[in-house]
Parts: sequence; structure tokens; C-alpha cells
Amino acid sequence: MSIPKNRWPTLLIVGLALVLRLLWLGIKPPHFDEGVNGWFVDQMTKNGYFHYDPTNYHGPLHFYILFLAQTLFGRHIWTLRMPIVLISSATVYLVLNFDRFIGTRASRIAALAMAVSPGAVFYGRYAIHESELVLFLILAAWAIAGLWKFGTKQYLWALSLALTGMILTKETYVIHVTAFVLSAVCVYVLEKLSHSSSAEPMTQQQWTKRDLACCFIAAIALIVFFYSGNLLDFKSLKGLYQCYVAWFHTGEKGNGHEKVWYYWIWPLIVRYEWVALIGLAGVLYNLLPNKNRLIRYLAIYGTGTLTAYSIVHYKTPWCIISLLWPFFFVFGDLAARLIERVPQTATLICATLFGANAGLTIWLNYYHYTDEREPYVYVQTLPDLAKLTKPLLQLAKDNPENYHLDGHIIVASYHPLPWLLGDFDHVGYYGEDLKPSKCDADFLLVQKSRIDEVEHELKEDYFTEELQLRASQDPSKLYLNARRFQALFPNRQPNFTHGEAVSYAVPK
Repeated sequence: MSIPKNRWPTLLIVGLALVLRLLWLGIKPPHFDEGVNGWFVDQMTKNGYFHYDPTNYHGPLHFYILFLAQTLFGRHIWTLRMPIVLISSATVYLVLNFDRFIGTRASRIAALAMAVSPGAVFYGRYAIHESELVLFLILAAWAIAGLWKFGTKQYLWALSLALTGMILTKETYVIHVTAFVLSAVCVYVLEKLSHSSSAEPMTQQQWTKRDLACCFIAAIALIVFFYSGNLLDFKSLKGLYQCYVAWFHTGEKGNGHEKVWYYWIWPLIVRYEWVALIGLAGVLYNLLPNKNRLIRYLAIYGTGTLTAYSIVHYKTPWCIISLLWPFFFVFGDLAARLIERVPQTATLICATLFGANAGLTIWLNYYHYTDEREPYVYVQTLPDLAKLTKPLLQLAKDNPENYHLDGHIIVASYHPLPWLLGDFDHVGYYGEDLKPSKCDADFLLVQKSRIDEVEHELKEDYFTEELQLRASQDPSKLYLNARRFQALFPNRQPNFTHGEAVSYAVPK
């Protein structure tokens, strides 16, 4: 069965997006937030439902998706990341479906921009909420455009699903919904002064009040189901509004994540997202007469959300993908218009830009994924973590009884270890000034400021190494009990012996 020629570009663009997000998916150690999310999934497995904590802000849907993946395929980092890979790739496919509103060429260019975007790929390989939010935002834009142009029931349901998905995903939906509404007002006013190329009025709607009621009831049912812990924790429904008390406080203070107002532009967009940068520059162009109305709407919406996020002091780099996508559409429209006028020159420019973005994507995702000199790399766990996990998992593989080894993690900020070591049932976590009653164990990880305190109480022999969990933290010290781990290090002598630190030496 042959594939129609006009489908090949779609398959190639979506295939490229999927490959870039899927290759070596487990190469990067679990991020701090991935570890926290994985820990929440473990609690769901233990308790039978997700308890929504309003101080955690983010909605419950993401955890149910990860819970399903982990239940079906096991506790692996690729298991947590795979749903996001699929969601991020599906979003590229959704962009291609804007061809009915902005033309085939413009939608393909916008989709290709998202497919190779360093940020969209980098955070499309993370088990965090942002890619899901982007999917629902773009679905909302697609539904709004469809209701205006066609007015059919499928677009009403798409808009209902998009709004529900946003509410279930992340508290920042209020910024985006507000921006969608205010942008519509701006476009209405602008149309009086500068007509777009498609000035036809909104088509007559083909859905009924009953259809609207069904959408509303379905949305409420989904929100209640997920926020109430699948109907087992109705008290958590109050979190729908309680989360904003903590959210406004965090947004104002920054809580350690405060950045300058121009952070999204520099260093992020200017350094990585050259296609989006041109799209941002093209916003003013779309205020001129005879431009596509949907592109004009998205240009205003994108500028509005970028401004709102710039005002908020709390900034983390993965939020960038919620800001980039409107400018991919603006770029797609600009490039399509330019190709019509000067095809060879415009094609060369686009190829150069996409090649540069793809190069940055490869550089970042496969080579410098833990290098915090890269602004997209943020609170990232370092490969040093393998000094603990590799020998520990090897012991457990050799003998499942070793899942019962005793361990002490005496580190103030220790995620993603609780999820990574979730199968080991005798591990204690001691943040701040907490300490186990007996310090000797099969393995320990001790933060630098507490090494002397802990070593004073150790009575057994250990192999020790420095272990840097994150670049933002001081190095910690890893202790592997020589009695337990000697078989893995047959030619190595303990370098902490009976309460004394001794010089490290490996016999020849």
C-alpha cells in the first residue's frame, strides 16, 4: 500500500521529532523534578490514589500518565520519559493540522521548527508537565480557529478538552487563558484599524446548547475525578483555588529561582531558539494590513504571555516551551510568504536556520545534557550518581536479597534518590540536622558539612568516593561498606577503616 505523496512531509517531520526525542532517552540521569514526580507515582502505587497538594501547584494529570506508564512497563527512567516523548511528538503533528487555517507550507515550516527546537526537544525528553501544557495550549488555538472558520462540534469538544487539560496540568493555565481572551479583544480592535487578509465574520455555529452542556459536564467530571484522587480524596478539590495562595507568593519572591525580566530573551531564545527569535521580531509585521488573522492573533497572544512570564520573578527554563510555540507559527507564515516571492533565497535561509537549530539540539541533548554552563541545563543530576547506583543495582541483580540493604542518605536535598532507590526498602533519608540512630550501614551518602559528624560514629570499613549530586551543591561523600561490596572491588582496599580515614590506594 503506497503512501500518498502529500503525506510524506508529515511523516518525515513527525518522524524527525520522534527520533530526536527518543534517541538515547536514558542517557541523562533523572532530574531533581523527575525524581520528585517519580516519588509521587510511587505514593500513588502505595496509597491507590494521588493526593493533590496545593503547595505543589501542578495538577494531577501528569502523575496519572506516569503512573500508567510505570505500572505497565516498570520503574525505569525511560518509562517515565516515554509518555512525554510521545506527547511532544504528537504536538508536532497537531501543528501540521493548522494547514486548514494558515496554509500547508506555513504549517509544515512551523511544525519543523518545533520538531528541531532545542528547547522543545530537551524538555520533550523530561518527565515534567510542560510538554503536556504545550499540547493543550496548541489544541486550544486549533479549536478557536476551527470554531471561527467552521463552527462544527468537533472544535467545541477540542476546546473543552484543551481547557480541561490545562486545568489538570498546571496552575499557569490562568495566564494563558487570560492571554487568549485579551488577544481576541486586541484582534477585534485591530481589525477596525488594520484589516487582515481574511476578514470574513465568524461562521454560524453548528453545535447546540446540549452539546455545550455535554462538554461542560464532561469537563467538570474529569476535573473532579483527577483532583479528588479518583473519587477517594474529595478534600483535595479545595486545592483548585488554594494553590494560588502559594503560587502568587512564589511568583513574587522567586524562592531561589528569581531571574531578570529579560531572562526568556537572553540567554534562552537568543542562545538557542533562532527561529522563534525571528518569529518574535515578526510580530510587528503582522499588525500591518492584509495579514493572516490567526497568525496575528497568535502573535499578540505570544507577546502577551511572554510579557506576563517576564513580570513573574520565579522563572525556570522549561517554561520556555510554553512561550515559544506562537512564534514558530509567526515564523512559518513569514517564511511561506518569502518563499513565494524569492523561493531559492528563502529556502536557503530556512535550511540554514533549521540546520543551526538541529545542530544546537544535538549538541545539547546528546553531548552537554548535564553541563550547567548551558542555560537549559538546570538543577540537573550529574553522572556522578552512578558511583552509588551502579554497584548497588549490581548487588541487587546478583541477589535480590540485597534490595534489603541498609542505607543512609544524609543530604539536605536528595532527590531523585528516593525514586531511584524506591525498590530498596531499608533506606533512610535525613535532611537538615536529622541523623540515624546508628550511622553504620551498607552504604551512606553524606553531605560535605556533616562528614566529620558522621565519621566520628562509624565503626566499620568502607570504600569512599566523592560524589557530586548536582553542580549547585557541595560534593558529598559516598561510603560503601567493604564487607558488602568487596566482591565488586576485589583489588581495592577500604580507605575508611574502623573510624579512621586512610589514604586511598589500589594495589597493582
